[in-house]
Amino acid sequence: MSLKALLTRVLALSAFALAGCNGDDKSYTLYRDSIVTQNARIHVATFDAADGDAYNKENCETARELFTSQSGVRTKFWCEKGRFRK
Repeated sequence: MSLKALLTRVLALSAFALAGCNGDDKSYTLYRDSIVTQNARIHVATFDAADGDAYNKENCETARELFTSQSGVRTKFWCEKGRFRK
């Protein structure tokens, strides 16, 4: 899968997740680190569809796997429960 296709898929998942925003704590946020900045925690996407906790977690983990599986990727990606926090 090309990087462009990956980003398109992740953005589509993100847009779909954001469309159902309901403001409770059933969201998950995807973060990444940086190969340049030590101890970086960079926001990638927040998944907060109205379909609930399990649905948002699965979409976040799917996006994490897609990013991680790309050839040459050196950054780490991970999901955390809840909305974006610095």
